[in-house]
Amino acid sequence: MNYIWEVVGRHPTGQQPTGAETIQKLCDRVASSTLLEDRRDAVRALKSLSKKYRMEVGTMAMDHLVRILQTDRADTEILGYALDTLYNIVCSDEEEEPEENQQKQEDDLGAQFTEKFIQEPDNITLLLTLLEEFDFHVRWPGVKLLTALLKSQCAPVQGIILVSPMGVSRLMDLLADSREVIRNDGLLLLQQLTKGNTAIQKIVAFENAFERLLEIITEEGSSDGGIVVEDCLLMLLNLLKNNSSNQNFFKEGSYIQKMKPWFEVGDDNSGWSAQKVTNLHLMLQLVRVMVSPVNSPGATASCQKAMFQCDLLQQLCTILMATGVPADILTETINTVSEVIRGSEVNQDYFASVNAPSNPPRPAIVVLLMSMVNERQPFVLRCAVLYCFQCFLYKNHKGQGEIVATLLPSTIDANSISAGQLLCGGLFSADSLSNWCAAVALAHALQDNLTQKEQLLRVQLATSLGKPPVSLLQQCTNILSQGSRVQTKVGLLMLLCTWISNCPIAVMHFLHNQDNVPFLTGQISENLGEDERLVQGLCALLLGICIYYNDNSLENYTKEKLKQLIEKRIGKENFVEKLAFITKHELYSRAAQKPQPAFSTPEHMLFDHEFTKLVKELEGMITKAVLRSSEEEKKEEEVKKTLEQHDSIVTQYKELIREQDSQINELKEQVTLLTSQNEKLQNTTAQQLSQIQQHKDQYNILKLKLGKDNQQTGNQAEAAHVNGLQPEELSQLREQLEELQRQNQLLQTQLTEKDSLITSLKAEGVPSAEGSTSEVTELQKEVELLKAQLQSQTAEITQLQSKRQELLGSETTVSVFQ
Repeated sequence: MNYIWEVVGRHPTGQQPTGAETIQKLCDRVASSTLLEDRRDAVRALKSLSKKYRMEVGTMAMDHLVRILQTDRADTEILGYALDTLYNIVCSDEEEEPEENQQKQEDDLGAQFTEKFIQEPDNITLLLTLLEEFDFHVRWPGVKLLTALLKSQCAPVQGIILVSPMGVSRLMDLLADSREVIRNDGLLLLQQLTKGNTAIQKIVAFENAFERLLEIITEEGSSDGGIVVEDCLLMLLNLLKNNSSNQNFFKEGSYIQKMKPWFEVGDDNSGWSAQKVTNLHLMLQLVRVMVSPVNSPGATASCQKAMFQCDLLQQLCTILMATGVPADILTETINTVSEVIRGSEVNQDYFASVNAPSNPPRPAIVVLLMSMVNERQPFVLRCAVLYCFQCFLYKNHKGQGEIVATLLPSTIDANSISAGQLLCGGLFSADSLSNWCAAVALAHALQDNLTQKEQLLRVQLATSLGKPPVSLLQQCTNILSQGSRVQTKVGLLMLLCTWISNCPIAVMHFLHNQDNVPFLTGQISENLGEDERLVQGLCALLLGICIYYNDNSLENYTKEKLKQLIEKRIGKENFVEKLAFITKHELYSRAAQKPQPAFSTPEHMLFDHEFTKLVKELEGMITKAVLRSSEEEKKEEEVKKTLEQHDSIVTQYKELIREQDSQINELKEQVTLLTSQNEKLQNTTAQQLSQIQQHKDQYNILKLKLGKDNQQTGNQAEAAHVNGLQPEELSQLREQLEELQRQNQLLQTQLTEKDSLITSLKAEGVPSAEGSTSEVTELQKEVELLKAQLQSQTAEITQLQSKRQELLGSETTVSVFQ
């Protein structure tokens, strides 16, 4: 306290300030001090007082502390003090163990301060920003504070984090922190963050949470690891439970295959620490989450397939048959195997092939059934075995046939214990719980399987020496009439209702015994206690099934006579009331929720999940069948026959329509084929027409050429055309040639005249030498000029003639190639 007095200043002697006064002065110091050291000292003093004076510090200092977080971001020491103080305010001291009332008050106080803190959403955003600070003295108290806020006000804080930019991503970075304290507290924070919020769960999953968590589990030693492994498994459960998107992401990411090493527990099972039991229990729960019956059937089936392919199911069966495994782990393993094989034919076949490591080897199913009918085994273990047997037979007609076959006379082996023998032994033992479990197990061997219901009618039991054997059906009714316990009666009645429902032959066998109907009517009509009312309701259900599925093959117990019997001895309204009591029972509603038997005590073990479905299906139909009068029933029969006739007509029309549909489909296919062939033929025809047209054009050209072979001009024109010359160019060449020929002839005429002139002049003589000489010279020049012009004209004519010859030659060549 001396340190605090130094901060707040000394008081006069004898006047000790109260805690509230001290805190107020510290708050003033935090608000008004300009020196960082003074503010830091004041916040440190508030931290030291925050546990003892939680109310005062929370009320007066919270706003100042938030302001410190906003303004003094550069000083990690003062940030750490402020965060620790806020943590002490919103979270009660865990080191002490206060009384219950005191704890409740402190929790309420923490909730109030949390609510005050999160009234400003920016405070949470500020806290998320501070978590990016790597300094240990800031990050660790920040993680603890946010965890405490989530524990106190989970949903509001989740909402703020969800809308905060990169809020979840910042928190995921904590798992990558190299400091184990921060990483482990980060795990606790993420556990709280992912509770019950599907959107956050998806974001965390897509931030690579599965990969990181599985890495941490492996690093920490898997099932042999410590509390960190447990925290990782709890977070995985948060991410996967009731979240189909994350379950699919987990499966598609091949993370199921990475779960297999968890269950390699080894042969030495002597040392099972409490932590290892907890870890393995959570690991088994994770497997169950992936194959839970509440998941969509497609998702469950794909996960079951993956678990078989990666040998995870085989590994679980190894634990199932191992020795030295703790009872609660064995129980949870049985429940896990149950859901991995439920409704999966491949997995069910594999489970049927598993043998226990005994001498001689026994099927795992037989070993488990031995535990179920053994009253010395723990109750939860017996429930787990029953659930496993039910899951093995769920939608498994092959397995149902194998179980019923072990009861038939032709397949009984006296030297070995079979599943059928164990079920019969449990059915007729002195332990009512064994009676109930065996009856329900046998009912599941008949579920939705008419063939096995009829086969089970063949089973005969030897009751005592010297007496003839009785059928299993009759022995069940005999035990009912002997005044057994309520649990035994309920189990046997559920078995009988399942057995004869939707099986007229079994109904006939049941009614053939003259004592059965009087026993049922007597049970229903009596005024019994509360416990027996459920038995009365089940007896009413059994009698109603005898009416509804009656084929009138027994004259004394036709539908109409049974209804008359009910009306006389019980009363229709009373009968319906007793029948309706089944669905009103509390334990019926509980059993209808999920397939796994979940009972707190053996006395509550009365209803089976599949049986509740049967009751729901039959109750309304039986009520209508009993309340209908004979006239209404006749009318209904007539209507039924009319409907059957109508259905047969409709069926015939449907068949005709199917045939016509098939014919139409065939014709459509033929039309499609012919259309494609037609298109091909049209394309081929178009190509051929184009080729023919080309040939015609070539023929016409050749014909024209051949017709003008003797015409030089025509040939030249064709040749010129072949060589790319146009007719206009050819005409110009002709005109030039003719002009040059005319000029040539003119020049030759002039030249001849000049020559003759010169000759005449030479013969006549000249009077003057100078005159004659000059004239002669001029004439000679003219002659020479005319000769030069004549030579040039002759050269041009020669060139034109050679060009003409070339054109004629090329024409001949083209004709040859064509």
